[in-house]
Amino acid sequence: MLDAVTRTKIVGDLEEVYRSRKALPLLTKTYAGIEVEDSYRIQEEFVTRKVAAGAKVKGYKVGLTSKAMQQMSGSTEPDFSAMTDELFFPEDTPIPHAHFFDPMIEIEIAFVMKHALKGPGILPVDVIRATDFVLPAIEIVDFRVARAPGMNLIDTVADLAACGAVVLGGNPRRLDQIDVRAVKGSIIRNDVVEQEGVASAVLGNPVTSVAWLANKLGEFGVSFEPGHVILTGSFVRAIPVKQGDQIVCRFDQGFGDVSVSFD
Repeated sequence: MLDAVTRTKIVGDLEEVYRSRKALPLLTKTYAGIEVEDSYRIQEEFVTRKVAAGAKVKGYKVGLTSKAMQQMSGSTEPDFSAMTDELFFPEDTPIPHAHFFDPMIEIEIAFVMKHALKGPGILPVDVIRATDFVLPAIEIVDFRVARAPGMNLIDTVADLAACGAVVLGGNPRRLDQIDVRAVKGSIIRNDVVEQEGVASAVLGNPVTSVAWLANKLGEFGVSFEPGHVILTGSFVRAIPVKQGDQIVCRFDQGFGDVSVSFD
C-alpha cells in the first residue's frame, strides 16, 4: 500500500497530464508497492476534485468485462469508474482527436436507471426492475497512464478505468422489448467492419455487469441514482482511432447506429 501523501501526488500528476499533454509512465513500474486499493483511492480523489471544480457525476462504467478486453489489459477481473458530465458527447458529432491521448473505440450497451439501486445483495432481477431503458453506446477509451508492456488493472483503475468519453445513441429500448444478451454489434471504421460481437460476451449478460457494479459500489456506500447512465463494458476488442477516422457502431434489435468522427 502507498501512503496518503504518495496517492495525492499521483492525483496531482494525473491532473497535470491534461495541461502538459504528456501521459504518465505505468504506475506499477513507478511505485513498487502500489495495490488495487491504492488505485481506487486515487480514482476517488481525482473524481472528487473534478466534482469540487463543478463537474457532476452522470453515471458509472464497468470495464474489462469481456475476455477480449481482459486479455488486452492483462487483467482477470472487471474494473469501474465514476463518469462525470464533461465526458459525454452527442452522437454524430465531430470530436477533435487532439482532445484525447491514445483513443480507442468500444461498443457497449448503456443502462439508464429509473430507480435508485444499491448493493450489497443486488441480483439481475433487481437491475431489471430498476432500469428505465437501455441505449446503444460508444465508449472512447483513453489513457492518461500510457499503455506499455506490463500494464494491468492497477494502472487502468487509477486512470478513471481508462474512460475518455461516452457517445450515447438516441434510440432507447426497454429490456422487455429485446433479448439484451443476444444483441449483436459491429465497429465500422471508414466503411470497413473491424470488430463484431454479441453482448453475451459481457459477463454472460450485460444485466449481470450492472448487478456486479451495484454490489461493488455498495461496498463504498455508493448507489446508482435515477437517471444515472451505466456503461456495461465492451463485447469486442477495442480498436485504435486516428485523426480523420469515421466510426459507426451498428447494433441489431432495433438499436440502429451510433456514429462519431475525429477531426
